[in-house]
Amino acid sequence: MWQIELSRQVDKFAKKENIKDDEILTLVKKVIDYSKGLDENIDVKKMKGKWKGYYRIKIGKIRMILGIDFKNKIAFIDKIDFIGDVYR
Repeated sequence: MWQIELSRQVDKFAKKENIKDDEILTLVKKVIDYSKGLDENIDVKKMKGKWKGYYRIKIGKIRMILGIDFKNKIAFIDKIDFIGDVYR
């Protein structure tokens, strides 16, 4: 069983933009399945530089940045925001 944690910023943005928690959880599950080699329709990429060790998910004009600890089965969603603002 995976443990999924949301930062305060993610929680605020999701409420403001009317994004349901189950939508976020579905995306995280797809990233985990994609990393296992399963064929998932998701735009995910490993980050570089200051965000090394994190993954980026594209959802239209929104970007989600999350860290995944596969050994301990923990996913932490650090940021979610629109394209220009997420990397700040």
